[in-house]
Amino acid sequence: MSSLFAPLLGRRRTERAGRRSIAADVLVLAGAAALIWLTIRVGQGMGAPIDLAHSSTRVDTDPSNLPYYALRSLLRMFLALAASIVFTFGYALLAARSRRARAVLLPLLDVLQSVPILGFLSVTVTVFLALFPGSALGLECAAVFAIFTSQAWNMTFAFYQSLISQPRELGEAARDLGLSRWQRFWRLDVPSGMIPLVWNAMMSFGGGWFFLTASEAVSVAGDEYALPGIGAYVATASADGDLARVGWAIAAMIVVIVGVNLLFWSPLTAWAERFRLEDSATGRIPRSAVLTLLRRSHVADGVRRAAAPVVTRLDRVFGALGRTGHAAPADPRRARLGDIAFGTVVLAVLAYGLWRALEVILRDAGPAEVGHVLLLGLATMARVAVVMVFATVVWVPIGVIVGRSPRLTRALQPVVQVCASFPANFLFPLVTAVLVAWNIPLDLGGVVLMALGTQWYILFNVIAAASAIPGDLLEAADDMRLPRLLKWRYVLLPGVFAGYVTGGITAAGGAWNASIVAEVVSYDGTTHHAYGLGDYIAQATAATGPEHGPHLLLGIVVMCLFVVGTNAALWRRLYRTAERRYSL
Repeated sequence: MSSLFAPLLGRRRTERAGRRSIAADVLVLAGAAALIWLTIRVGQGMGAPIDLAHSSTRVDTDPSNLPYYALRSLLRMFLALAASIVFTFGYALLAARSRRARAVLLPLLDVLQSVPILGFLSVTVTVFLALFPGSALGLECAAVFAIFTSQAWNMTFAFYQSLISQPRELGEAARDLGLSRWQRFWRLDVPSGMIPLVWNAMMSFGGGWFFLTASEAVSVAGDEYALPGIGAYVATASADGDLARVGWAIAAMIVVIVGVNLLFWSPLTAWAERFRLEDSATGRIPRSAVLTLLRRSHVADGVRRAAAPVVTRLDRVFGALGRTGHAAPADPRRARLGDIAFGTVVLAVLAYGLWRALEVILRDAGPAEVGHVLLLGLATMARVAVVMVFATVVWVPIGVIVGRSPRLTRALQPVVQVCASFPANFLFPLVTAVLVAWNIPLDLGGVVLMALGTQWYILFNVIAAASAIPGDLLEAADDMRLPRLLKWRYVLLPGVFAGYVTGGITAAGGAWNASIVAEVVSYDGTTHHAYGLGDYIAQATAATGPEHGPHLLLGIVVMCLFVVGTNAALWRRLYRTAERRYSL
């Protein structure tokens, strides 16, 4: 694990030491103290007592509350990000290392990605409220978990893809050096996947903002809850038709996104460049004033020295997991019997779950309702297809150009980060006002709303993949004097293909998930609906009475079937092609 800290916390000294180092120490320590104080101050409200029977379903939309609301939302986002990283490491590693686990975990990840956020909220709100009765912590945990579900799946797909496409020579080197599994993970697996992981974490963080409104202003089975946060602020202002206060929220959101980019993501992406797998110099040296400040500070060395004994101790403790090595040849007969037994258990569990779900749906909703919901799914799928075609045609070439140019990356990364991180549903009131003024139905306008929130997945993954293309390949193409068209066909597009597939599968799932907020929009006291599955799920979630459960279950199952079916028929085949033909 120490290899992760070395680029930042090593014994490097800049040419300018002395007083500048002391000034850097003061700034770093002051910043750390301010961060700790703000975290404690803002976090105090998360465990406050609450009376759910009389809890407010709205928040105060006085613009003076926006700084506090923004900090509360930001704390939820980073808690969800931390949980997503832990989940990503464990889930992706197990899927990459175990053939049997992979057969279950990858399809399960498809299903988890396809379950709409309202489907999670309808269950988790009740569970967390029961775990923390009389405390706002239950609602806070439900909100953090909802944001987690909008971040974790994409990060897991990206890290898994980096593990399976890892250069074989690195694995051989780990075995030759006798690294333990723990050491291999922190010294090889994480560093080699650091660039796509950081880029996808940054993108997933932006995706989390999109569902902030749904997680902070919740309506489940007729019960409505609102948490102090910028998402709930926008939901309240939008329901009131107060575009001025929506504008204040948009301005505050831009400030938050720019600040997070400058203080967190920009130094993190610059630091991740230390793990690029190439020898040739391409001139791409991302810079970050915050990272430079940290490297000039004595605090970084102090952290390194304090962490070194802990890292050594962890290496010894987790060395018990065993050493990296070639798997012992298994008896073919025993392996086959094990596969049969494993497959039988998995199929039995799956069959039982499907049978129980089908029983509830047919008994309480009826076959006619199933046919109706399938038609709604086809309508939403048409919108998703339009969004995907547009995002592919527009953002793949742009992503390649930006990713291969250090100058463009430095200039456009803040702009791209703001656009990608900005929650598109904050713009929904403005877009809805335009649609209403121009008499454009939400059946068509919903495509625009879905595209605003999902097209960035493809752009981010393509930029990350393009920036990770080894300079050796590009230099070879230049030496061969390949025409531009052939260079794109044989070098650039194959080089970003794996990243595009990772972004595509996430963008498609995200578009389906976005339909629950894009196909039903409330503005100025009026709720506008589009014919589609997202609207059906949103209405079933908010409904009261006996139809709430079966209809919500039906909507979730149908959406899962569409997403998983598309993944199996299209994206998984492209994934295998990327792994077989375009891995390094």
